[in-house]
Amino acid sequence: MSETPVRVGVLSLHNSKETKAILNAVEALGHDTEWLRSENTVVRLGGDEATLDPDVDVVVNRLLLSNTDQPAEELGLARTLAGVRPMLNTPDATAQAAHKTAAAVELINEGLPVPRTALALSNDRLNELRGEFGEEAVYKTAIGTHGGGAWKVKTSDPLTARVGKRRAFLQELVGRDDEPPHDLRVYVVADEVIGAMCRYAADSDWRTNVARGGSVEDVTESVPAEVLELARQAAAAVDLDYAGVDLIEGDDGWYILEVNPTAGFKGFYRATGRSPAPYIARQAIEHAGASVDLERVESLSSTLDDSVPACKPAPVSVTPEEAITIGFTEQVVVSGTSGRKTVVAKSDSGASRTSIDLRLAADIGAGPIHTVSRVRSGSSKQSKTRPVVDLVVGIGGEQYTVAANIEDRTHMTHPLLLGRDILKNYRLDVSRRVEDHAEVSGEE
Repeated sequence: MSETPVRVGVLSLHNSKETKAILNAVEALGHDTEWLRSENTVVRLGGDEATLDPDVDVVVNRLLLSNTDQPAEELGLARTLAGVRPMLNTPDATAQAAHKTAAAVELINEGLPVPRTALALSNDRLNELRGEFGEEAVYKTAIGTHGGGAWKVKTSDPLTARVGKRRAFLQELVGRDDEPPHDLRVYVVADEVIGAMCRYAADSDWRTNVARGGSVEDVTESVPAEVLELARQAAAAVDLDYAGVDLIEGDDGWYILEVNPTAGFKGFYRATGRSPAPYIARQAIEHAGASVDLERVESLSSTLDDSVPACKPAPVSVTPEEAITIGFTEQVVVSGTSGRKTVVAKSDSGASRTSIDLRLAADIGAGPIHTVSRVRSGSSKQSKTRPVVDLVVGIGGEQYTVAANIEDRTHMTHPLLLGRDILKNYRLDVSRRVEDHAEVSGEE
């Protein structure tokens, strides 16, 4: 292998700890780095040549397809760069892994165990299939992250084949009846198991995601070797160079839940004391034809260095796109699992979370309830708990899915309050108001 330093680029349009950690690890291993972002990345095509600026020898793909409203655009960007330079976690592998049912099909084809799953393209067919999954089942969007787009549903809960813009499916609820909700995350890099952690759900939730308050425990040395091998095979089945593989144990054995191409480092490092970043950095450097000091990789893995790397490009002065303006009151469309309505909502930039009246929530089938929030109103020193549901809100031709509080708003003028989770996407003009008589409360 070459002893000349190579240049590793990380394709990431967001400011994640993982991106920073990978770039810092590459630099600590003695090689050069570029953070491929909106501020600095240009692809030129002409004649018989395609070039990338800044130029790199290999690209580490950290685009979050599951965390964007336009995954096809991000996928197209990744494919463009992959056509110019070698890429780890190729666009096609990442797209397949990010789409849960597409990944499950590939796992099944490779003879690997997944929970019973059903994807139907119509509401009627999905509801007809509901009875096959027992009293409780898991209802998920095909693309989702951090536990968003995942609900536990009962037989009586009405379901839709889409939640917002994303398809939804049913899955068997797997777990051990005698144990609290938990699952296993195994991190695999270059066909090597880096470590494993057990994730336990927070008291108020059934999902184990660290982003939702779940706790973690290092189980690298206690997990059976055949389970770690399942994780390694799962990453290989969807052709990922690095992945966080989620597994769960049922009464009759282990199942693969997901293969995450952009799994977070924070919870894994907290549990195991090991950062995947130096292992991914090593993989990229060797892919570009250079050598790496393996002892140095092991040493670096004991620290999660997510400080801002020196290669982060300076922001450029650009004319921002004109945000859509909404008023203090605005006509919006709210959608649930059984219908949608157009109502006049009130904007409140002081509220972090959107709130919906319980009667309106029932009318559109908002839910199912997946957690509770604690809120404090006015001068009261005591907080109240409110159920939380995922709600699809449409304003000005755009749709957003948010976790909304359900509350009794019958004593208030507007059945829907828009919090900062929605308002951050718009420009607020408090002088503009939609008259209350413009409200249309019938089903669309």
